[in-house]
Amino acid sequence: MKQNTILNIFAGACAAMALASCGNKSGDTDNWAWLDFERASDVPVLAPDSTVRFLCPMAQDSVAWMESDVFNPAATVKGDSVVVLFRAEDNSATGIGSRTSRIGYATSADGVNFTFDRTPVLFPADDSQKELEWPGGCEDPRVAMTDDGTYVMLYTQWNRKMPRLAVATSTDLKTWEKHGPAFAKAYEGRFADDFSKSASIVTRLDGDHQVIAKIKGKYWMYWGEKFVNVATSDNLVDWTPMLDENGELLKVIEPRDGKFDSELTECGPPAVLTDKGILLLYNGKNAGGDNRDPRYTANTYCGGQALFDAKDPARLITQLDEPFFIPEADFEKSGQYPAGTVFIEGLAYHKGKWFLYYGCADSRVGVAVRRASTNGSKN
Repeated sequence: MKQNTILNIFAGACAAMALASCGNKSGDTDNWAWLDFERASDVPVLAPDSTVRFLCPMAQDSVAWMESDVFNPAATVKGDSVVVLFRAEDNSATGIGSRTSRIGYATSADGVNFTFDRTPVLFPADDSQKELEWPGGCEDPRVAMTDDGTYVMLYTQWNRKMPRLAVATSTDLKTWEKHGPAFAKAYEGRFADDFSKSASIVTRLDGDHQVIAKIKGKYWMYWGEKFVNVATSDNLVDWTPMLDENGELLKVIEPRDGKFDSELTECGPPAVLTDKGILLLYNGKNAGGDNRDPRYTANTYCGGQALFDAKDPARLITQLDEPFFIPEADFEKSGQYPAGTVFIEGLAYHKGKWFLYYGCADSRVGVAVRRASTNGSKN
């Protein structure tokens, strides 16, 4: 008994030392994280263009809708091409959140070199969502595809009063049907007018196609900016947030003092069901005060990863203690957000590789790539 106790203590100490050397929580030895993303271009793949104009229903005038900043992209695959749905801001005002945002469409055969349409595909219009989208617009899309080819977009409606997570669907990525706020019906509308944004639907690989997954007969998504919550749906339009034992929003990831995500944890691109669990890539903002991680610039955004139980998506198994992706290039540390931002938001599986698209300092779009591996996905 005494010998076994000593052996157990020794084994535990060795395991703790191994984990400490990695700088991450438990689960590192299982090789669950995707750490091998590499930048595919030393310049932005999408950038502002002041020559592009369209007739805006809100302004009743021709507007240079891509003039100021192009950033925070969604990504998916259509046919043989990667499609990126990017957020673009005009130059109607100064300051983050003060301009009007619209969502544009860009396509690429190789995932790096893009051409874009000169007209946005989702924007504040004279429609049923006018009250929630004028004058701030449509922001920060994430998109994923069902196994029957329907694309589901989660985006932020911004009327400059309250941001709301909303749903739109399409079969061609250009013509979108707006369904309104994702939480409008949940709990008799309790969260319909609350702050909500940033949703990552759980996906899986079906052969070479990344499609929306079902777990226990439901669709799942992680969402949130200040902390990460979980929501479920039967139809991909109406979502129900999960609550804790006190009837409040369940917090499955929260900011951590002294780490890169000490200020906030904000969901990134669609989560992926892997053979280790559900992999969620998220954005961590470093705090500006004494509780920040001193290794990274105050207020900077870096990319983090967390692993959830595939059978219980609300159960966090582990997460990285250090970011896997940080601002390095000049265009990631200059622009509208000079503290430095690599805001990961789009993820697409294309020709055996994962393409990760991100906003650069709220002003440009970049891309990083990794090859698929054995821990990459689960069919």
